[in-house]
Amino acid sequence: MKSKAIYYSLFVFSFSLFLLASCSDKNNDDGFIEDNIRFAAQQTEYMLSHVCTTDTFINPRTLNDDGSIRGIGIYDWCSGFFAGTLWQLYELTGDEKWHSFAERYTTALAPVQFYTDNHDVGFMMGDSYGQGRRILAGDTGFGYGPQGSDFYKEVLINTARSLCKRYVPEAGVIRSWGRIGGQQVSVIIDNMMNLELLFEASRLSGDDSFRQIAITHADNTLKNHFRPDGSCYHVLEYDAATGRVLSKHTNQGYADESAWSRGQSWAVYGFTLMYRYTRDKKYLDQALRTFAFLRDHPDRTDDLVPWWDMDAPAGTGSKEEERDASAAAILSSALYELATYVSPRQRRELRTYADRLLTALASPAYRAEVGTNGGFLLRHSVGSKPHHAEVDVPLCYADYYFLEALIRKMRL
Repeated sequence: MKSKAIYYSLFVFSFSLFLLASCSDKNNDDGFIEDNIRFAAQQTEYMLSHVCTTDTFINPRTLNDDGSIRGIGIYDWCSGFFAGTLWQLYELTGDEKWHSFAERYTTALAPVQFYTDNHDVGFMMGDSYGQGRRILAGDTGFGYGPQGSDFYKEVLINTARSLCKRYVPEAGVIRSWGRIGGQQVSVIIDNMMNLELLFEASRLSGDDSFRQIAITHADNTLKNHFRPDGSCYHVLEYDAATGRVLSKHTNQGYADESAWSRGQSWAVYGFTLMYRYTRDKKYLDQALRTFAFLRDHPDRTDDLVPWWDMDAPAGTGSKEEERDASAAAILSSALYELATYVSPRQRRELRTYADRLLTALASPAYRAEVGTNGGFLLRHSVGSKPHHAEVDVPLCYADYYFLEALIRKMRL
C-alpha cells in the first residue's frame, strides 16, 4: 500500500507540474497576444493620423526613400491589404473606430469588382470585402462568412466573374499577367492566393463553375510548378492554344532555379486553402512538402525568418542577404491553419514553427517602435530585389499577414 501511495503522490506531483506548465504557456501566449494587439492599435493610429484625415486619404503600401508614406491607387495589387488590416484590428479589439476606418478603405475599392487587367483581384477584394464580410458576420473560421444577401456578397461575386475572364480553358489556368487573349499565358505561384475568392463566390452564388476553375488551376499548378524537392518556380509560361509549358523562370527571385522565399510561402498558404475547400489530400501533401523544404533547407536562418531567396547567393549559412519578414508572416499564418488538418504530432511541429516565426517578427529585430516606421508594424521585408524595388522596407502585406497569424494563434 505504501508503494501505491508513493506512486500516486508522484503522479499527482507530475500532473500538477504539467498543469502549471500548461497554465504558464497559456498566460505567456495571452500576454504575447495582448501586447501585440496593443502595439498594432497604437501604431496604426499613428499611421492613420498621416494617411486618413480631413484633408488626406492615402492607401499606404510602403515608405519612400525619404521616409514618407508611399500611397497607391485602387488598382494596385496591394490596395486591399490596409483595409484588411483595419478589419482585423476591429476583430481583435471590438473598437468601432476600426470598423469605421475599415469600411471607408473598403468601399473605396468598389470599382475593382469589374477589373480584369490582372489576377490580383483576389488579394485586392478578398482581403478587404472578404475580411469585412467574415468579421461582420461574426465568423471565427476560415473563409468569407455565412450565406446571405448583402452588398459585400454581390461585390465578391462580381469580382470572381471578372477574375474568371482571365481563365484560359485550353491551358486550364488563370492568366496572371498580360492581356486577355494573348498567345503566351504567364502564371505565377502567387495566383494560388486568388482561388479563395472563387470558392467563396461559388458558395455564395451557387455557381459551381467558379469552384471548378479554381480546382483546375490548382491541379495544373500542382502538376507543373513544383520541383522534386518540394520547392516551386515563380513563373510558368503556357501556350494558350495547347496548354504546353513553354518555360519556367523567376521574376522576383534570385535565379530561375532558386527558391524565392515569398513564393514558397504563397505555395504553402495556397495549397492549405485548397485542402480547406476540397479535403483532397494531394493539396495537403503539397503544402507539407513545401513547408518541409523550407524547414530542412541548409541555409535556414536561426530565427526562421527566411532570406528573401533561400538560394541567394549560394552559400552555407554565412551569407549576408536581406531577410523577408513578409514571407515569414505569410508562412506563419498558413502554418496555423495547416496545423488544424494534420495529426497531433505534426500539429505540434507546425504550431511550434509558426510560433517561432511570429515571436521573431514581434521582437525588436522586426517589430517597429510605436511612432516610427511610418506607422507600419513590421520592418525588413523585400518586394523585388532583382528590380531594386522595395528592398528592406516595411510592406503593407507583411503587416496584414502578421495580424492574420496573430488572430489564428489566438483562436487556437
